[in-house]
Amino acid sequence: MKQIATLPLILLLAMPAHAQDVPGIEICTVEKTMERRTSCLQSNIDFLKKTITKAALDSQQRIDAANRQVDSLKATIAGLQKTLEDLKTQIQALEKKPAAK
Repeated sequence: MKQIATLPLILLLAMPAHAQDVPGIEICTVEKTMERRTSCLQSNIDFLKKTITKAALDSQQRIDAANRQVDSLKATIAGLQKTLEDLKTQIQALEKKPAAK
């Protein structure tokens, strides 16, 4: 019974792995034919464009988030300044009243 359970695992490990084309920068000077070299260079250009576009989008999202946080902090500061002015006004009003004895 144990042998039957391990058989699929053994078959899986025995199968040859197919190579995957991982996107990235390749060294195109090793290509012999002009067509393959051109294709390699175009692949590099496509990879770089995608990378730059992704980085630009990520940066823009971070900038937008930072701007929202700055706006929120400005609103908080404005609220605190108003509260401070209200407290100053109340203190001045209390100082002007004669102390009740």
